[in-house]
Amino acid sequence: MTGLGGPNKVLIYSHDSFGLGHLRRCRAIAHSLVEAERDLSVLILSGSPIIGSFDFRSRVDFVRVPGMIKLRNGEYTPLHLHIRTEQTLAMRASIIQHTAEIFDPDLFIVDKEPLGLRGEVGDTLSLLKERGCRLVLGLRDVMDEPALLVPEWHRKNVLPALRDLYDDIWVYGLPQICNPLEGLTLPASVRRKITFTGYLRRELPSAQPTQDLEAFVQEPYILITAGGGGDGEEIVDWVLRAYETDDTLPARALIVFGPFMQPERQKDFRDRAERLGNVRAITFDAHVEGLIDGAEGIVAMGGYNTFCEILSFDKRALIVPRTRPRMEQYIRASKAEALGLVRMLANNGRRDPRRMVRALRDLSTQPKPSEVDLPGLLGGLDKVNALVAPWLRSRRGPIPQYARARV
Repeated sequence: MTGLGGPNKVLIYSHDSFGLGHLRRCRAIAHSLVEAERDLSVLILSGSPIIGSFDFRSRVDFVRVPGMIKLRNGEYTPLHLHIRTEQTLAMRASIIQHTAEIFDPDLFIVDKEPLGLRGEVGDTLSLLKERGCRLVLGLRDVMDEPALLVPEWHRKNVLPALRDLYDDIWVYGLPQICNPLEGLTLPASVRRKITFTGYLRRELPSAQPTQDLEAFVQEPYILITAGGGGDGEEIVDWVLRAYETDDTLPARALIVFGPFMQPERQKDFRDRAERLGNVRAITFDAHVEGLIDGAEGIVAMGGYNTFCEILSFDKRALIVPRTRPRMEQYIRASKAEALGLVRMLANNGRRDPRRMVRALRDLSTQPKPSEVDLPGLLGGLDKVNALVAPWLRSRRGPIPQYARARV
């Protein structure tokens, strides 16, 4: 049984092994929770191969499960291990369940996938439900277009978990921008569990830019970020074409490829950047918030975390969203553009450098996000803390006699 005196514990599950979005969202929530609650510990379960590259605050730690990667055909395969997919999934499920049994959390937050990758957290949800642990599903503002999300969630048989297992569903966004569950037919009991928190504000890291960037960031620059980089080749190529076409562009460009971009593509892009006097390229910076804060403007694909950073640091931004394999970024960017928060440049496949040149020139004159009045826009972390606090306090108390033998 959980919550019988002593420090409170929160367990967070993030299924993804590819990209940075899920990991960085969970890390932001974990840091905010331990800052708000002095006797709280948070453990993150993640398949990210680069989770160790990030700094974690005191009382936040992680357990890494074997990584899986999604292929273009939608199937999953082990990221590094040369074993069968079923074996890897079985290992992941076992690690997740045993970690939950021993850590014995008061609160379990599942990121995005209600049952986890291929249902791997289903048994853990049932186990923790029996122990009285509060179960929360955390969703980003946009999942996918309803025509794809609805059959996907029906196929995964998600509704029983939303109805019978989860206590709360948190949406890290605002309904004015998007409702991620639009199109799903949900019973009233599930709809009552939904809370829109607002977006998750990001803070400046204490670490400074790497020494070789110190001189570059002293003068104005535009930051071009491809997120994790696994699907960011087109935006990098398009920006480089613009600078190769027009050497009078006023702002210098700092390109961050992302750790998952293929090395051979990075080399090609780096060679092109080195031939340009006003473009600099790096692979990855775990403290990218500092680079965003120092930039005159942002050019990005528009994933959830980058969007939060654009709002948090009040940056003029040009979003070039991907449309495959999900429409998530396009939906977010188009809604945000309609509200005046960002500008969007749709990729029609031709990547005409003149279109990018015009967009880069216009970037400095567009409004900042703060000029749009949207109450609660960046209230996500405060709202999460407020939702968690009463539950944790209700679990505190003296340790009963029968439980003392366990501690």
